[in-house]
Amino acid sequence: MNSKADFYFADSQKWQRELEQLRVIALDCQLTEELKWGSPCYTFQGNNIVLIHEFKEYCAFLFFKGVLLNDAANILVQQSKNVQSARQIRFTNVEQIIEQQAILKAYIYEAIEVEKAGLEVKFKTTEEFLVAEEFKIKLDESAELKTAFEALTPGRQKAYLLHFSAPKQSKTRESRVEKCIPQILKGKGLNDL
Repeated sequence: MNSKADFYFADSQKWQRELEQLRVIALDCQLTEELKWGSPCYTFQGNNIVLIHEFKEYCAFLFFKGVLLNDAANILVQQSKNVQSARQIRFTNVEQIIEQQAILKAYIYEAIEVEKAGLEVKFKTTEEFLVAEEFKIKLDESAELKTAFEALTPGRQKAYLLHFSAPKQSKTRESRVEKCIPQILKGKGLNDL
């Protein structure tokens, strides 16, 4: 146990029993407990294996390379369509965790084997992401905008493309594009100050 992570388990009002049970399972698998991104993260030889996190409706184990796991029990969940690598196993009560303890440990051991084998997730390239029509029009209209966008890092480009294509309504997509153009022209990412 890492004392830096203790606050996470003590502060949870809704999921305390569940989080503590997940912690026991991860530690039983001889993983190293660290605190990353404000959550307990369990590593093997410095590689992230699984993270414990909580949400309003559930708590979960998040497997960093979950997409590479076999998922024999068919319990891994893709958090959103844009999450490429990580997969969750969600829980709404401590009994579920206790009942699935052997399965959860098997998934952790499989994730460790993925790391030992050096397997990597093949992420989509920027070119494979959907470009919202509203943004495509602006790129076609302005060589300056196109040049500025292409000069951004692939991660910043992806963040913008996801941000622009997420809304269902064209009006909202157009508004997002207009709002972000000055930021792009400055060479800044979506969340840069």
